[in-house]
Amino acid sequence: MDVRGLTQSFPGPDRNTIEVLAGVDLAVRAGEFAALIGPSGSGKSSLFNVIAGLDRPTGGEVLIDGRAAIGHNDLVSYMPQKDLLFPWRTVVANAALGLEVQGVDRKQARARVAGLFEEFGLGGFERAYPAQLSGGMRQRAALLRTVAMDRPVLLLDEPFGALDSLTRTQMQLWLAGMCERFNWTVLLVTHDIREAVFLADTVHVLSARPATVTARIEVPFGRPRTAATFRLGEFAELEQAVLEALGGQGGQGAEGGQGEGEGEGGNR
Repeated sequence: MDVRGLTQSFPGPDRNTIEVLAGVDLAVRAGEFAALIGPSGSGKSSLFNVIAGLDRPTGGEVLIDGRAAIGHNDLVSYMPQKDLLFPWRTVVANAALGLEVQGVDRKQARARVAGLFEEFGLGGFERAYPAQLSGGMRQRAALLRTVAMDRPVLLLDEPFGALDSLTRTQMQLWLAGMCERFNWTVLLVTHDIREAVFLADTVHVLSARPATVTARIEVPFGRPRTAATFRLGEFAELEQAVLEALGGQGGQGAEGGQGEGEGEGGNR
């Protein structure tokens, strides 16, 4: 995936223009896990909406597998911060929803996602309802729904931001293992430096609005990533490097936050 010279602006109060993105360049290799971190209100959600084909930018281009992605919503799978599971649908019905929206027959869609339940730690819960699941299980169900759409890029917008610290760490360990197993191409938005360094192959730092990418930090740790990775001496050094790259812009430290606040005009 290549994001080149992306700019975005929106009408503001008093006929002013709010400049959100100011020439964002971002490259993510196939099979790479990239993390995007920056201050609240810097336009990360605006960037995601353009990559996902939901919004058109003021300028620039997005290429996915060499195809122009702007205006197309069939090249990425997008998982927002909230799981957005429908409470009246069973877990298997929720997981199949994306495929059904794409036009896949309901029976076929449910059979396709059912084959992933064991891999996602949800075996035996196909007929359960979301209220019967823990927070971590709900997030795995939401990710299963996202992955089942089988698109080239996964966009993850603070997927663990609402979880408690222990569950969040467990989900980070689980996601690291799943990404290694399936070789997904992922772009993750997070405010948690520790999460970014642990999960990612590269960490991309956004400036305050209007946003540009001010640093691209390679994470040298091999895979698999395990709980022992957190204890590496180099881990703390990488956290510090990301914090310094943020330059006091308002990113969370190693303990992270519980999600992003809304910026002006709803741009995060």
